[in-house]
Amino acid sequence: MNHAYSCRGHNSWNEKIAIMSQQGYVAAPPYSQSQPGIGGFGPPNSSIHYGHYGDPNSSYSPQPGVSKSAVPFGSPAPVGPPPAGAQQFSQTSFQNGSGTPGQQPHRFQGPSPPSNTGPSYPPFSHQSQAAFPNTAPASSTAQLADQLNSMQINSYGPGTAPSSGVSPGHPAAFQGPRLLPPSQQQMGLPPAPQLPPPPTNSINGLGAQPALPPMARQGGIPGPVPPNPNLQHLPGQPPGPGYHPQQAQLSGPPQKKLDPDSIPSPIQVIENDKAARGGQVYATNTRGQVPPLVTTNCVIQDQGHASPRFIRCTTYCFPVTADMAKQARIPLAAVIQPFAAVPPNETPLYLVNHGETGPIRCNRCKAYMCPFMQFIEGGRRYQCGFCNCINDVPPFFFQHLDHMGRRIDHYERPELSLGSYEYVATLDYCRDKKPPKPPAFIFMIDVSYRNIKSGLVKLICDELKTLLDKLPREEHEESSAIRVGFVTYNKVLHFFNVKSSLAQPQMMVVTDVAEVFVPLLDGFLVDFEESRSVVTNLLDQIPELFADTNESETIFAPVIQAGMEALKAAECAGKLFIFHSSLPTAEAPGKLKNRDDRKLLNTDKEKTLFQPQGNYEALAKDCVTNGCCVNLFLFPNQYMDVASMGLVTMYTGGTLYKYNNFQLETDSPQFLSDLRKDIQKKMGFDATMRVRTSTGFRATDFFGAIYMNNTTDVEMAAVDCDKAVTVEFKHDDKLNEDAGALIQCAVLYTSMSGQRRIRIHNIGLNCSSQLADVYRTCETDALINFFAKSAFKAILSQPLKTVRDILMNQTAHMLACYKKNCASPAAVSQLILPDTMKVLPVYMNCLLKSCVLAGRPEIPTDERAFHRQLVMAMGVADTQLFFYPLLLPIHSLDLKSDVVPAAVRCSEERLSEGGAFLLANGLSMFLWLGASVSPELIQGLFNVPSFAHISTEATSLPNLDNPFSKKLKHILEQIQSQKPYTMKLMIVKQREQPEMLFRQFLVEDKSVYGGASYVDFLVCIHKEISQLLS
Repeated sequence: MNHAYSCRGHNSWNEKIAIMSQQGYVAAPPYSQSQPGIGGFGPPNSSIHYGHYGDPNSSYSPQPGVSKSAVPFGSPAPVGPPPAGAQQFSQTSFQNGSGTPGQQPHRFQGPSPPSNTGPSYPPFSHQSQAAFPNTAPASSTAQLADQLNSMQINSYGPGTAPSSGVSPGHPAAFQGPRLLPPSQQQMGLPPAPQLPPPPTNSINGLGAQPALPPMARQGGIPGPVPPNPNLQHLPGQPPGPGYHPQQAQLSGPPQKKLDPDSIPSPIQVIENDKAARGGQVYATNTRGQVPPLVTTNCVIQDQGHASPRFIRCTTYCFPVTADMAKQARIPLAAVIQPFAAVPPNETPLYLVNHGETGPIRCNRCKAYMCPFMQFIEGGRRYQCGFCNCINDVPPFFFQHLDHMGRRIDHYERPELSLGSYEYVATLDYCRDKKPPKPPAFIFMIDVSYRNIKSGLVKLICDELKTLLDKLPREEHEESSAIRVGFVTYNKVLHFFNVKSSLAQPQMMVVTDVAEVFVPLLDGFLVDFEESRSVVTNLLDQIPELFADTNESETIFAPVIQAGMEALKAAECAGKLFIFHSSLPTAEAPGKLKNRDDRKLLNTDKEKTLFQPQGNYEALAKDCVTNGCCVNLFLFPNQYMDVASMGLVTMYTGGTLYKYNNFQLETDSPQFLSDLRKDIQKKMGFDATMRVRTSTGFRATDFFGAIYMNNTTDVEMAAVDCDKAVTVEFKHDDKLNEDAGALIQCAVLYTSMSGQRRIRIHNIGLNCSSQLADVYRTCETDALINFFAKSAFKAILSQPLKTVRDILMNQTAHMLACYKKNCASPAAVSQLILPDTMKVLPVYMNCLLKSCVLAGRPEIPTDERAFHRQLVMAMGVADTQLFFYPLLLPIHSLDLKSDVVPAAVRCSEERLSEGGAFLLANGLSMFLWLGASVSPELIQGLFNVPSFAHISTEATSLPNLDNPFSKKLKHILEQIQSQKPYTMKLMIVKQREQPEMLFRQFLVEDKSVYGGASYVDFLVCIHKEISQLLS
């Protein structure tokens, strides 16, 4: 079926672009003029690069004047056969499917008229194009049809031809040439008509595993899902993103349809990996082996390299030279989550104690004893695996070698046989050479008018009475060593003395907020067990004490200052829990003004919205120096300047929580669950992390919720199980294929019991002079984590458009390099994706469409700053779910087994009128109900008779005693248990207003705000690659 060339398709791209420009379709610069400073696009006269992106000496340069990729994003989707004359670009033909011509949502521009500013990369073009028009210009779409129908795309198994000529559930109008998914990962998009269609069975260098046939991919839904035509007509509101036929955008005499099942599916990749590696033991005994995907459940056995729970890499084989790295442009990075939770069925980390002598370290590079050290001379000396220095073995550590040259006690010592372990640190590793005291938690509650009236203060105080019994402790300890203290504040600070010998708590007021001091030492930080009655008494009294307050102004920076000074005076590290609800406008240091200016969007000044105002940076630095971690619970009902207020939290390794328009009834469960989880987290305090590498490369950039005082030490006031630091490496010499690339991460920290320890994680990667080896061992999930963090860091200093262009450009470069150097020769028209990166485009598109990078007036600035801050601290599993949400068809639950139904792709096309779907991304959770979902399901979940009776006000499901309800509750708990944030459930009924919110998460579709659909983005990336290679 690959005869994709009807004569209609023979418009050249230029002609097509000419047609388009008459219509106002051409997106501006990134694709039309040469761009300074991005890769080889134009003169390298700009200094806008970040990371190693945008190398001005790039070897590719496109033909000048060829308009780049202005098209895919401007081609609307046909519904039904176009009327005669559809190929004329008359603006009038662009009506909505719902027949409401006045309601054309503008691409990424809300209902305002399209602006004249040039958009950045296409998904964000400001075009006044209906998301779901009735007709399509035949010229452009026929061309696209030809391209997409000759697309040969990734590894969907030999002979997985679709069952019929009509794609599942589509109007019959779409019959016509169909795409047969070939047996490897190549896809062809002819940019010019002269090329013969590519052969279907050209196999590309890396063979891909056969996959399930397209129908089997639909995760538990029997047969094809009929996307109901009713999904399209939402009277009275602009149609949402991605109505099903939009994937194709094809027209012309024989109607052509691109089958979305023929382009690489993230779900398929995830399911294949689960099938191949799920439930098995993964032993870390081989250098450079690629672990199971982060979405695959398996048991990890440490046999000499750190578990992927602790370290994941963007590629497990580094190129031997800097030139090779520059050519491929694949970032060489590791995502390190040093305190990741270890499940109960895996061995916890061993603690090695060498007593007075402390850990054994290389004399030259100071690396810690680990499996990469080579013992020589009968065991009397060892050669360091990192710097090759030869060291004497201390007498107490001496042991004979066996006939293999391995120490006889190899398996008895964790530091010789395991990838991860801990050392007890000596006084040399402590502040002022004194043993540390156990950490403290200080609870600081905003008691201004709003918080008292909303019931929030009472809620917090009631919860703390029971929660303080659950303070974290070491496994072997009876009770927690953590001490607690309490402060309330509005315009002034109130400290409380809760010494166990007092009958009543005592309050001390500090009114001088400009020079904060701590009014008491003895009795402020106490052991909860000892002072239980006084603390309980205080928590009962606080809501009454301030019941008649009229004070609505608050301070903020002095609150942090006070907490930090209290920890400093007590000579211990610790964590502040601050509960705050408004912009701090009272006269005091850290006073903030409302600077939420939507006029800055899409200008060079937009970056200032993410930069902190005031002196918060210096305050953050002081907190890190004093081991003071700040956890912030925000309850805003208007702009709060998260970029400034959250800064201290981010730098100190704390966690930021935000509950917009907090309502006691509906939002308490989410807030209390977050608070409980947070207080009980296992964590380390007053931490410093150092990453050492073997010769030839070194760590150059660090991204995360961290503070860098110099270029090598990552300082964290605290680090918990969910925080990850992403580290980028660069060559400083040639690497050696035999020796590999070795990485050791050491974290010096104070444990919850007050013991100073060093946690070590070691991992060995391979090196190769073949680019194919580098691509073969890439991990897309880790790459996206790296790209998200480096881009989110870059937006502080560069225009967002530049950052988006760099991401786009880098994606095209990585894929172009693969096609040029690693794939078997193929027509220019073929988009060839490496097997390990075949879903990189869909994830990259999700990142580009994220609210942080897509400046839209509809999205509050605080929301963007909040998401930016969260992602900076995320590990690989969390960024994976955040950018590509989980969508489960729960109407197909099998009540007889424990199996969760397979997920489906995040696209409207996968929803069905008779279905119910659960969507989760780690922050939000939706239960979407189709209009004709079965009454049994409704009764089983909501205990009401029909669809109309379901209340969308509820934020949780009722507890019902039936198998369906119990099974779904169990699934919700499972999803929830693996994520740091509690997701509030939102119930969404088909064709009701809240559906618009839900649709933003269907990331494969065109976004409500105009971001490209997955298909459009693939076409765009393909054009970029073709230009780089031409």
